[in-house]
Amino acid sequence: MSQLFISRVVMPIALACGLVSAGFSSASVAVDFPVKSITVIVPHTPGGTSDILARTLAAEASKILKQQIVVENKSGANGTIAAKQVASAPPDGYMLLLATASTHGINPSLYTSLPYDAVRDFKPVTLLATVPNVLVVGKALKDKVGNLQELLAYIKSQGDKANMSSSGAGTPGHLAGEMMKSATGVQFTHVPYKGGNPAQADLVGGQVDFMFTTIPGAIALIHAGNLRALAVTSPQRSPALPDVPTMAEQGLPGFQALSWHGILAPAETPDAIVTILNNAFTQALQSPEVTQRLAKEGAAAADLNTEAFREFIAKEIKNWSQAVKSSGATPN
Repeated sequence: MSQLFISRVVMPIALACGLVSAGFSSASVAVDFPVKSITVIVPHTPGGTSDILARTLAAEASKILKQQIVVENKSGANGTIAAKQVASAPPDGYMLLLATASTHGINPSLYTSLPYDAVRDFKPVTLLATVPNVLVVGKALKDKVGNLQELLAYIKSQGDKANMSSSGAGTPGHLAGEMMKSATGVQFTHVPYKGGNPAQADLVGGQVDFMFTTIPGAIALIHAGNLRALAVTSPQRSPALPDVPTMAEQGLPGFQALSWHGILAPAETPDAIVTILNNAFTQALQSPEVTQRLAKEGAAAADLNTEAFREFIAKEIKNWSQAVKSSGATPN
């Protein structure tokens, strides 16, 4: 038998066997994942909205995957520390990031040099939830202003002496204020705090005039009468505060400043693993426990596939970039 004949017959068979083998290997990856616990890195301290949502979803997704999902808090540098850790992790699906509007919307414009690339270093798994911010006033103004236009009139009457607190420079709350400033021409002083709790405490106490904060962080104080809600920053009203109109309803069409939470994996994570994770978190979002928690937190479920979430992140980076530039914000 000639060498040429052997080559023509054996090589195609070898190639076919190789393809079959590769197919079994790919299927094996899908079947064998996960075989141990998964860690979700949350870029904030325990007890906040991100942490609560991550733990609620992790508990439900663990049941679906039949492996524990451990939530690990790693705060600091506006989420860059957590994001860098996940970007550098092995792309095997066992370390994930709870991405936010800060890590993958604001930071690419806020930092001149990031230790990660918000697009290239990650593979989107799914967007989990969006959380509107709410414009609130405290002791100093809650009996004087009852809507957005009355607040704007007050700010104008104060020159630049009115002040707005936030949980820090470059945070969604700060930049929502800058969006309002650009849209209306009002001037006020931004007072950044190291976290939402002290910013809200001084607002309740009357040391500052107003702030944009997350609904989950403020809703108890709103119901208690310590804060007055004037507007939400989502396109539609929030089910958690159905009587509070949107910014758009009160004269600022198109105004949108959302906080959001999604799951990202390292960039080279195999598609088969991403599909398994997407399915697990999507199912978890539909469970009664998660639905009730999201409603309590004023959040809206928003599961997206990999490509849709990738497009969402690109739009968010563009949406926040103008606010960052106009504010002149720099990292704390």
